[in-house]
Amino acid sequence: MTDNTPGTKIYIIGAGIAGTMLASEIKSKGVFGSVTAFLDDDPAKIGVNIDGVPVLGPVDSVIRVMNIGPKDEALIAIPGAPPERLKNIYSNLRDAGFNKIKLLPNISQIIEGPAHLIQTREIDPQDILGRAPVVINLKESLAYLRGKRVLITGAGGSIGGEIARQLLSGGAERLYLFGHGENSIYQIDKELRLLQEGGVGEKATIVPVIGDLQNREYIHNIISKLHCDVVFHAAAYKHVPMMEENPVAAIENNVFGTKNILDACLSYGVPRFVLISTDKAVNPVSIYGVSKYICEKLTLQAAEKIKSGQFPRKDNQAYMFVRFGNVLGSRGSILPLFLSQIKKGGPVTVTDPAMTRYFMTIPEACSLVLKTGGVGENGSSYLLDMGQPLKIIDIAALLIRFSGYEPGKDIKIEITGSRPGERLSEPLWSENEEPVKIGFPKIFKLQKKETENAAGDFNTDDLLAKLSAVCKYSDGNKDMYRNKNILISYLREAVPSLDEFYREISNGNKTGR
Repeated sequence: MTDNTPGTKIYIIGAGIAGTMLASEIKSKGVFGSVTAFLDDDPAKIGVNIDGVPVLGPVDSVIRVMNIGPKDEALIAIPGAPPERLKNIYSNLRDAGFNKIKLLPNISQIIEGPAHLIQTREIDPQDILGRAPVVINLKESLAYLRGKRVLITGAGGSIGGEIARQLLSGGAERLYLFGHGENSIYQIDKELRLLQEGGVGEKATIVPVIGDLQNREYIHNIISKLHCDVVFHAAAYKHVPMMEENPVAAIENNVFGTKNILDACLSYGVPRFVLISTDKAVNPVSIYGVSKYICEKLTLQAAEKIKSGQFPRKDNQAYMFVRFGNVLGSRGSILPLFLSQIKKGGPVTVTDPAMTRYFMTIPEACSLVLKTGGVGENGSSYLLDMGQPLKIIDIAALLIRFSGYEPGKDIKIEITGSRPGERLSEPLWSENEEPVKIGFPKIFKLQKKETENAAGDFNTDDLLAKLSAVCKYSDGNKDMYRNKNILISYLREAVPSLDEFYREISNGNKTGR
């Protein structure tokens, strides 16, 4: 929301529906400050007055001749603008002297419905990186959730939190915000309530739930009582180098936590379950990647139990996973790290000049996940279209320029070498999978190829029995308990790509290539 003081002049870039709605709200709420002008490129609007506010343009020409005061604020209200256009507008506003530049984000709720002042925020690097996101009719996509109870695990994280925000527009009866971290759940709970107070979305009862996925009895108890219709499972330990240092914790939380909630959902007949997965699960070379690979297999195994009739099947019951690459702006992504390094004056550290990653904005990824949750079939695997991979070093340079500096001159980029569990590029599907179109933009179904003895085709139950002996204490396994070397040996034996990667590292190839 805008944070204005008396005397603030607000310039709204975009005289369309979104911009005029924001101007009307600023006026009606008596926010300190006033809308001085709209800036727009539409010749039909330039020169007219909207509710007493003049429309000036074209945007770039007007910005260059504006006389900006220290309190003045620019508010970009063009929800459909592609990143390149936003980047251009932002650069011009900054060069003109604006210290306060805010944005009405490009998210489906705003494109489809009313815009609200509370939805504005400081412009973020992710807004000008990557591609123009696909526009999804979110209300239509979320029709399957109308009147339903939805549980989001990891609701305090980047992905879980954004799923919760978008679900405000879906007409769900109840949103359960599940998480282990008290503060993160408090923050998203408070944010959603503020959005509702600001007029965003439909009325939904918001219920924060603090708990630990590793506590099997608790998870079964809570699932039995919540009567949820859909579970979006976003909770996981995700930081690759950190999980290399703490492999037992990674398996304990990601694998056994996922198994606990899957078993509970099956036992109590939860109709739909959507696992959020990652490209790092493809031919995994890190403990985190292996943990998510096992989670994918567990989800498909649960779907098979439904098909085989081991559990009473409900209408339209479907358990599936959705896989995608990196998301811009998540807490574990490179953006927060790079920005903190820039604030300290550098250097910005890049592990390898050749390293690339696929990126997608958090809102786009979550919109597509929600869409997939409705159209997905039981036992199916889905992949989001990530576009073209980006070089990490190019992102570093762009962020330095975004912050008003010149790479190499003002802020140095330093090459540090790959960290444990990292590879130069991440594939989106394995040699045993083939992405096929399913009739929905940016969503692919992963079709299994008919192969014999596929790499990593281990018996999941047997592997979990071995891993459990390391993760869970008993008098008979004192020597094995939390022994990461034993755990890693089990994982290497089951997953050839991890074993090969570790062998290459031990032979002196630091990048595992």
